[in-house]
Amino acid sequence: MKISAQEEYGLRCLLQLATLKEDESLTLPQIAEREGISSANAGKLMWLLNKAGFVQATRGTKGGYSLAREAGEIYLSEVIKILEEDEIAGHCESYTGVLDSCVHNGGCGIRPVIVGLHEIIQNALSQITLAQLVGTEAKVDERFHRIQGLRQLSVNSQQSSNR
Repeated sequence: MKISAQEEYGLRCLLQLATLKEDESLTLPQIAEREGISSANAGKLMWLLNKAGFVQATRGTKGGYSLAREAGEIYLSEVIKILEEDEIAGHCESYTGVLDSCVHNGGCGIRPVIVGLHEIIQNALSQITLAQLVGTEAKVDERFHRIQGLRQLSVNSQQSSNR
């Protein structure tokens, strides 16, 4: 699964709001600055998230954006569904070669694997809330692997290999 920039930044914007105290909000320029993205991009993301009911916008001098629901009630699968460009639905149409349609229509061994992996990922994302992403990287990594029953990778070894 490839996470798009829209999905990544949308989740990051939501995390900014998830760390706020009750009755606090962030303006669009504050969100954009904190995430290092343009105000236009932040505006598009917040519009999508507002339209989907994840955030609420308050107008006025003390206005800004805040979560519309508790962070513990927002599942990553819901957020990704709103932000993703549905790659699974168009997968077979994306790899047609020089033809108008895939030559394996109806007899493909790849499609069930792609669809199955997508289902596994969606199932995992449906078990993780926005609230579970708040905290240090090590804490979130520990929580995630406990939820999934996966072998936990050392955050320090991951950071070392990324250098």
